[in-house]
Amino acid sequence: MRELTLRGIIIGGLITLVFTAANVYLGLKVGLTFATSIPAAVISMAVLRKFAGHNVRENNIVQTIASAAGTLSAIIFVLPGLVMVGYWQGFPFWTTALVCALGGTLGVMYSIPLRRALVTGSDLPYPEGVAAAEVLRVGDGDNGGSERDHAENSEGLRVIILGAVASAFYSLLTAMKAAASEVAGFFRVGGGGTMMGGSLSLALLGVGHLVGLPVGIAMLVGVVISFAVLLPMKSAAHMGDGLELAEVVSTTFADEIRFIGVGTMAVAALWTLIKIAKPIATGIASSLAASKKRHEGVAVDVTERDIPFPIVAGVIVASMLPIGLLLWNFVRGTDIHEHALSLTMISVLFILVIGLIVASVCGYMAGLIGASNSPISSIGIIAVLSCALLIGAFMAGTDANASSLVAYTLFTAAIVFGIATISNDNLQDLKTGQLVGATPWKQQVALIIGVLFGSVVIPPILQVMLTGFGFQGMEGAGPDALAAPQAALMSSVANGIFNSSLDWGLILLGAGIGVVLIIIDETLTRTTGKYSLPPLAVGMGMYLPVSVTVIVPIGGLVGYIYNRWAQVQRHPDFARRMGTLVATGMIVGESLFGVLNAALIAGAAGESPLEVFTEQSWTPWFSTALFVVLVWFVYSKTRSKVSKVAEDGSLHSAGESAKTVS
Repeated sequence: MRELTLRGIIIGGLITLVFTAANVYLGLKVGLTFATSIPAAVISMAVLRKFAGHNVRENNIVQTIASAAGTLSAIIFVLPGLVMVGYWQGFPFWTTALVCALGGTLGVMYSIPLRRALVTGSDLPYPEGVAAAEVLRVGDGDNGGSERDHAENSEGLRVIILGAVASAFYSLLTAMKAAASEVAGFFRVGGGGTMMGGSLSLALLGVGHLVGLPVGIAMLVGVVISFAVLLPMKSAAHMGDGLELAEVVSTTFADEIRFIGVGTMAVAALWTLIKIAKPIATGIASSLAASKKRHEGVAVDVTERDIPFPIVAGVIVASMLPIGLLLWNFVRGTDIHEHALSLTMISVLFILVIGLIVASVCGYMAGLIGASNSPISSIGIIAVLSCALLIGAFMAGTDANASSLVAYTLFTAAIVFGIATISNDNLQDLKTGQLVGATPWKQQVALIIGVLFGSVVIPPILQVMLTGFGFQGMEGAGPDALAAPQAALMSSVANGIFNSSLDWGLILLGAGIGVVLIIIDETLTRTTGKYSLPPLAVGMGMYLPVSVTVIVPIGGLVGYIYNRWAQVQRHPDFARRMGTLVATGMIVGESLFGVLNAALIAGAAGESPLEVFTEQSWTPWFSTALFVVLVWFVYSKTRSKVSKVAEDGSLHSAGESAKTVS
């Protein structure tokens, strides 16, 4: 079966141009990016369908290339900080491209041994990886298979379209300002205040369905800790400053609560790494054993053929030389150039060691909640924190300019962030590949190709955004400057450390909460063997905005109710799969609309051409009612399709007819 083909590489590269540009713009404007694997899979199927001999594995390669490049665009969460602090005046093409390429390639290399530990040897749900596989398999339904397979795929395609149309329709209404994208309010609680609400996103609801109720409950616990306990307590101290309630609560969350969440996630991430250290070591040993067997001529199943581990290790080590040259060149001619050799050695060691830790944690988070909703920026903050502390300790007692150290820290962290973004997405892609029977080494090569495509595309897009809009906080920024919120946050963290203005009490408080959560989770797991409270998921609930978090457990509850219903149907496996597919459709619809809307906004120089209405006071109530009706309609139609199939027995009769004929 054809897999890694020239036409697939070309199509993946063309899709890359669109998705990377859209993600760069959205990330700089609102601090959010979207996962590109599912939209890429949909577009790939539509294009490859025109060619003879297309198949699900070739489609998988196309979406792998496009999703790797689109995800790499999250590097914009760090790099613009160098402009915002005044160290760069623009984005030099080769330097920016090499940062993206080297960080991304390391992300691929680090994720290869993790595949056996976190994909094939793990029960993590990988919601977006599963969804992408379902899309690919359903879309390939006309390419071989029994009559029953065709009938199932036909019904599955219909529910994917149903979920996608409903999701895209609601996204269109929000873009037009005819409906609200979220419902949120601010409340007084004791002497302080808090905010509560939820994003009216069918895509996030679909993610909740796919990850399940346990993860959703853990995130809800994080919401309670942050928004019902910590936020009212912390905001009380600012209520007398003459500010509006909404401003006090929002500022307190951004400046204090999120850093508590970072502390919790840092401890949870380290604990996660400790727990998966053994599976990672086993995965590396298995990879070495498979490489040895192949070298000796022993046949190894195609689904177990990774890029040989000696090559992986060799690429990782070899990458350190150009990384070292990049770092040395960054400080050449600056006030810290006399420390260039020592700083370069420290940074290379930091990237080598922390890169593996970051890749492991990001892969685990993506498996837990999905690449789109994984709080990758918190990993960036942890990387900036640890890098700044290391560099600050080494440079203590010198007369180095703090701004130069901030810039050098951001540059080092940008390479680590490249590792984080790619490993966050790659394991999702490798999960998709596992489900469709792909050859791992071919997909891993495709991931590297995607990284190289993205590395070439990102620098000129960044430069266009800087020239056309500028970034808030930089010198000469105009009223239409892009906020680049994540880059601003990373810069403020580094500044806080080197200027001794960071509140370590908040991070330590979060770390303490993380320790308590770990104890609770271990106690639950060992005493019940059934229940758990994943500390990392709780940390996500504490760190992410409440509007993003709350809808995920609601989706988990909706999925739980649907699966309970499916369990008592005549064909429970088919019924459950239909639920998975409709949840997939909701993710697909919003993702595709996000690409289209981003392109329209970019083409209109930052103004949304779809925004034809003004906000009305009744919109939140109308929006909530419409959202509930849409969810009810989508799941009701899915259930009726399942019931209809069970009543007329069309799936089984088709399968039996095929057997009779044969």
